[in-house]
Amino acid sequence: MANRIETQCVHEGYKPGKGAPRQLPIYQSTTFKYDTSDEMGKLFDLEVEGYFYTRMQNPTNDAVADKICALEGGAAAMLTSSGQAANFYAIFNICEAGDHFIATSSIYGGTYNLFGVTMKKMGIKCTFVNQDLPEDELDQYFQPNTKAVFGETITNPTVAVFDIEKFARIAHRHGVPLIVDNTFATPINCRPFEWGADIVTHSTTKYMDGHAASIGGCIVDSGNFDWLAHAGKFPGLTTPDDSYHGIIYAERFGKGAYITKATAQLMRDLGAVQSPQNAFYLNFGLETLHLRMKQHCENALAVAKFLSSHDKIAWVNYPDLPGSPSYELARKYLPNGSCGVLSFGVKGSRDQANQFMDSLQLASIVTHVADSKTCLLHPASHTHRQMSDDQLRAAGVAPDLIRLSVGIENVADIIEDLGQALDKI
Repeated sequence: MANRIETQCVHEGYKPGKGAPRQLPIYQSTTFKYDTSDEMGKLFDLEVEGYFYTRMQNPTNDAVADKICALEGGAAAMLTSSGQAANFYAIFNICEAGDHFIATSSIYGGTYNLFGVTMKKMGIKCTFVNQDLPEDELDQYFQPNTKAVFGETITNPTVAVFDIEKFARIAHRHGVPLIVDNTFATPINCRPFEWGADIVTHSTTKYMDGHAASIGGCIVDSGNFDWLAHAGKFPGLTTPDDSYHGIIYAERFGKGAYITKATAQLMRDLGAVQSPQNAFYLNFGLETLHLRMKQHCENALAVAKFLSSHDKIAWVNYPDLPGSPSYELARKYLPNGSCGVLSFGVKGSRDQANQFMDSLQLASIVTHVADSKTCLLHPASHTHRQMSDDQLRAAGVAPDLIRLSVGIENVADIIEDLGQALDKI
């Protein structure tokens, strides 16, 4: 029986047998015992599946990864220690020194810095593009060594909706996969694989956990990209891996090739593993994800309407608000709601914006977004402060932009708090 996504949130990933714990156990162990040396050796040669060291795989982590994989409709998935690690692994799994990839310029500031600064030091170049450009103009950014295209379903913090189908067409025309960070939408509101994306990443720290309790990330592979058809572009997947006796991942593991390589190579060598304890907390969040996302969206739309009618607000951007530049794309990709995050600007100077934020009583100023409590920050001063003014403008981050993450409190209380803070300007 194929369960619907709400039921998958609760039940997928862990199937207890007779007499087994009903709740997913925490396998808080670094190592796993075997009876013979040969049994252990086969694990190290990737000849059989099993557990031998938690840096590589852990039963708690795998159960949660399987749940997220099912929610996204993917073929294989893995957890990472953070969303940053997930995005790094997603690219580094198919890129090496001398390679190039394309990302949209409006992505999260931390990811922008990872791609544009840190990975550049590793010899991997990223070209940032305006995601609103037409296809024929985007074609010009591809190079012979381009290996991937990256975008966010809903950009952070500008909450613009990514045209997945358009970028999937472009990426596939050039023989490379489309990687989509689906953190803000979650699979409850959008499943990028259904629109042509090949790989999905998440910062599970956000809505999936939902309670600001545990940092984590996830990579999900659709299994749809044909690595062997583009073998020359992706030697890491299509030529022998000497560290595993010449295994060719795309031939040996089929639809599981990409995640197997990321686990067997990158997690083995770089070790950005999510702790079983954090995976356990994440699983609790996933069980209520479908309920919370509905409330986040309802509350955010009400708040967006309130702010758009307030005389001290200069502008409001929320994908579900009529008049938003992303409204039509949101109707296409996110018909049941986008997310709980919106952006807006307060009339006046930066000092007045800070006065407004400092006057809030319910909402918190935190370096976080997308959990059950309402929170906000000023990206130009906080998350994006490493970017120049030109880079901020290119990413669509105005100096007055405030990112508001609307929680699941009573929306009347949220609006009252915003109103009293605006009154103090």
